[in-house]
This record gives sequence, structure tokens and C-alpha cells, in this order.
Amino acid sequence: MGYVSAVPVPQPRAARAAVAGGGRRSLAAALFLGALGATVVLLSAGQIWAEGTASVGGGSVSVEADGGTVTGVPTALAIVGLAALFAVFAVRRTGRTLVAALLTLSGAGAALAAVLGASDRAALDAEAARISGDTAAAVAGLSHTVWPYVTAAGAVLILLAGLFALRFGKSWPAMGGRYERSGTPRAARKAPTNDPDRPEDLWKALDRGEDPTHGA
Repeated sequence: MGYVSAVPVPQPRAARAAVAGGGRRSLAAALFLGALGATVVLLSAGQIWAEGTASVGGGSVSVEADGGTVTGVPTALAIVGLAALFAVFAVRRTGRTLVAALLTLSGAGAALAAVLGASDRAALDAEAARISGDTAAAVAGLSHTVWPYVTAAGAVLILLAGLFALRFGKSWPAMGGRYERSGTPRAARKAPTNDPDRPEDLWKALDRGEDPTHGA
């Protein structure tokens, strides 16, 4: 006769606790990555991205352009991504998936725009034309700083937050939910009962227009 080994069966409560713990960790990671990424993008987009010189009156002057002048796309998408990050908690099911996808696309678009802006010279040429008064003027000695790549790195963090939301968002809580952490509906509260022998309950019932002696 063969032997049957006892295999421990995971308890439902332990399984729910493990799922809840994983959901909380992924939620915290998404919030941290999204908020940090948006902050990095918004701050670095205001820094100098490109520098050069323009010829004016036989001499030359330095010209520079910040990230907002080069391209406003990363800043705009970072704001969209930040709004989508918090909107994830206001929707459920399909809506949450769509918002998470918007968050992911916002990070990807901001990263791409920042990388493309790292080699852009149109903003400095326009600045050189404005300073010199010559519409055909072009900037000389063009150089770019590291800030476009810092912006791209921040956008990648937003992208990662969106991927977390797509992967684990279904297990995250939603604002105004009618369910406890265990996933079961909240028990309905019992209606208060009146004791006609207690004066305070008698007066409360009369104030509500009820007959305190009814059912006694």
C-alpha cells in the first residue's frame, strides 16, 4: 500500500494577504516613480538645453534656449501623466486600464520628445535671428547640455509607473469603494431601536414623528 504525503494547502486568508501586500507594494512603487518622474521632467525642462553665439554688429553675443523654448512637449505630457497617475484611483476596470495606458504613453512621448530636442537647433537659430534682426541668421558654436537627457530619464520613470499600473492596477483600491480590504461588501448598519421605557428614546421618536408605543 502506497504512502500519501500531506501537501499543505494555502489558506484563503493568507493568499488574500499576499495579494494585498503585492498590490500595496506595486501601488507605492507606481506613485513614487510617477511623482518623481514628473517632478524631474518639470524641473529639468526649465533648465538650459542649448547654447551658442550669434553675430551682432560685427561682434558676437551668446544665446541660449531652455527646454520649454526647444520643445514644450515633455512639460505638457508630464502634467498629463501626473493627472493620469492620480486619476487611476478614481476609475475601475476598463477605465483604469485606459488611464494607465495614457500614463504609459505620456512617459514614452515625453522621453522621445526630450531625446529629439537634445539635437535641435531651431530654437537657437530663432533666438539668433531675433537678437540680430536678421531672419537668415544662424547660431554658431552650437552645444547642448545634459538636461535633455535628464528630462528623458524622468519621462522613463513616468513610463515605468504606467507599466506598473497596467500590470497591477486591477488589485489597487479605488476612491469611494464600497468594499473592505478583504473584498467583501460592508455589512449594513442596523437601524436604531427605540426603548419606550427610556425618556430620551421617547422624545427622539416623537421628534421624528413616530409612535414610540407602536410594536410595544
